[in-house]
Amino acid sequence: MKREMHGARFGLAFRLLVAGLGGAASFGLGVGSVLAQAVIAEAEEPGVNTLEPPKAGWFFVRGPWGSGGSSIFDAASGRMLGMVSTSRDSDLAIDPAGRFYYVAETMWTKGNRGTRQDLVSVYDSRTLKLLAEIPTPGRLIIGGFNTNFVLSDDGRTAYDYNFDPASSVNVIDLAKRRFVRAIELPGCASLIPNPGVGFSALCADGTIATVAIRGAGHDITRSAEFFDAAADPIFSNVVYDRRRKQAVMLSYTGKVWTATMGAAPQVSAPFSIQEAGGMRSADTSPLDIAWYPGGMQPMALHRPSNTLWVLMHKGEYWSHKEGAEEIWGVDLAAKKVVRRLPVKGHPRNIEITQDDAAMIMVNGMDNNATIIDSRTGEVKHTIENAGGGLITVFEPMAGAAQ
Repeated sequence: MKREMHGARFGLAFRLLVAGLGGAASFGLGVGSVLAQAVIAEAEEPGVNTLEPPKAGWFFVRGPWGSGGSSIFDAASGRMLGMVSTSRDSDLAIDPAGRFYYVAETMWTKGNRGTRQDLVSVYDSRTLKLLAEIPTPGRLIIGGFNTNFVLSDDGRTAYDYNFDPASSVNVIDLAKRRFVRAIELPGCASLIPNPGVGFSALCADGTIATVAIRGAGHDITRSAEFFDAAADPIFSNVVYDRRRKQAVMLSYTGKVWTATMGAAPQVSAPFSIQEAGGMRSADTSPLDIAWYPGGMQPMALHRPSNTLWVLMHKGEYWSHKEGAEEIWGVDLAAKKVVRRLPVKGHPRNIEITQDDAAMIMVNGMDNNATIIDSRTGEVKHTIENAGGGLITVFEPMAGAAQ
């Protein structure tokens, strides 16, 4: 993979250089002139490739700091297929029908200053061309969370988390491509789609807030408190399962909850991931060494099998940003750890393809990515400079062909 990518870059650079020296024959560089003429002739017939719609076997990987996009990788081959334009600290969401890529982003007219512009950019999934820009009044400028910008299950509405001047959510009509309104939601974040209702969010008081949208109005209700945000917080990157209408949440000590979405979300009793692996649960005591979840994107859900894959490391409480030593596969129905896969490089982000192949991708601060077969633990591909940011996968609509 490394040699192929380097070869392609060298070939492109050489062709551009030779094309730029097309007049070199006047200096006696006959061979260069011939090459230049050949390249120029080739360049006169440009073409535009198109992609297939997003597949359940693709990964979308945020590039390093300063990168302008999210690279698309095919899990089976390990090859890069294209790049979606995602500016720094933007948020990517994929149309459930596979037609569009949506990017919630912020920019300034003079690069790092000037008039601020907040918008949702709409890209065609086949050509990656910009189709539309939907202005919004604001958004939270922070990357790395899959819960900042979420879509309704039917893909017709987007919910974009905002912090201007306080916590609120922008409601965007994607069918009509227009901003609808902002709904204030004090003390809450980590958005979760709530089909047929609106959306829900985790709150600092240990509850789930649910916003039921009715025409031009809305109602906000709160669940009972079910976690302690000060003692044992929940990771911001909550995972949502569209088929089961269910959110999966993971705390710093390794407690796992599920919440079935609805007008009054039903939150399950938590279970300990350590106990699911046949050991004692971890706690908040200092200097108590145990297996803990960690990373920026610490878990991924294989929705077809209802298996949760979690980045785990040995440490103590408040080591929740540490990279992984192992990946644990948890059967959510049985509440049992069914696989433990050793992993190198201490990755901090994980995702898994939503097809039967169930290929895991992990990456970290070195910007390299590894693709692992979740069934065997075999490393299938190692991709240098793939990107070290949030990894996104496409969850097809129920019954969609893939």
